[in-house]
Amino acid sequence: MHSLKKLNRITAVFGLIAVLLAGGCGVSYEEDLPDPGQVGSEELITVGFSQVGAESDWRKANTESMQSAFTRERGYELIFEDAQQKQSNQITAIRTFIQREVDYIVLAPVTEDGWDTVLAEARDANIPVIIVDRQVAVKDKDLFTCWIGSDFELEAKKACTWLEDYCRMKRISANDIYIADIQGTIGSSAQIGRSKGLKEAVRKNGWHLVDEVPGEYTQAKGREATARLLQSHKDLNVIYCENDNEAFGALEAIEAAGRKAGGNLRAGEIMVISFDGVSELAIDDLRNDSISCIGECNPLHGPRVRKVIDDLENNIVPEKYEYVDEDIFSAFEDLTEITVEGKNYPVKIIGK
Repeated sequence: MHSLKKLNRITAVFGLIAVLLAGGCGVSYEEDLPDPGQVGSEELITVGFSQVGAESDWRKANTESMQSAFTRERGYELIFEDAQQKQSNQITAIRTFIQREVDYIVLAPVTEDGWDTVLAEARDANIPVIIVDRQVAVKDKDLFTCWIGSDFELEAKKACTWLEDYCRMKRISANDIYIADIQGTIGSSAQIGRSKGLKEAVRKNGWHLVDEVPGEYTQAKGREATARLLQSHKDLNVIYCENDNEAFGALEAIEAAGRKAGGNLRAGEIMVISFDGVSELAIDDLRNDSISCIGECNPLHGPRVRKVIDDLENNIVPEKYEYVDEDIFSAFEDLTEITVEGKNYPVKIIGK
């Protein structure tokens, strides 16, 4: 490892970072960010990336974005480790990255808690850590350089506001909404934010939250959870899936039960609300009203992380938190805009 570059990196990350405020910057980068090319040297910059797994279409797209961003042609060596949904595997991977003296560590954490010790080891080794997607709950925020990802609670507020406005337009009483939450991986940032946003909307609107069950962001768990919910809650008419793969499973279970997914609640249909909007299958389900609303979750973090590393290589300290701008999708043409906490958000209408 070339010592001058390492010294510059240490100075940038652990010297100047103390002056930053730990607030969101609201900056968003597109997938076609300018390519920084070779970063100041013929020697490759090594990046160790610990990914949660491959449990969903979103996660696969996120992995592909990272792998496309960090290629040898661009001056990087990417060391990729799939944790298979286990935090213990991620901790082992980070320690392996430290032993290999990588230049940067990128972590997409399984859950928020349990990272203080291993991130302290990375800091002691003078290796900057960039967190992507889910956040980490650590006592010392200087244990990581920055975080890049989505505002999961805002995603939930948008989806729940859409449901509130939809019911108002269709003259459906709040007392007639019986909703179940198929949650993601318990303890992950996405699950925490999306579950919290729903609970707040339930309290605000007077909906009935009939159950919360784990779905682990997988189609199989979404199908199993929905089958049980339909048996246990005969009044259930809205299923809030915390990602699209859970929604795909929910649709299978609804069909198997002889019911129909859709927005016509008065006719006995079951509305499915989801998050991500990555796969074309999810968009097709919107078009035919099998899924009524999707809160977008953008997985294309590779160029954003590459931009952060390029800045660090040039002694530019990034913002501590970088939130990605995201949309909300529906095929219901009468509802084109929602308002969340005084801010207007357009609803992207998916044509049928």
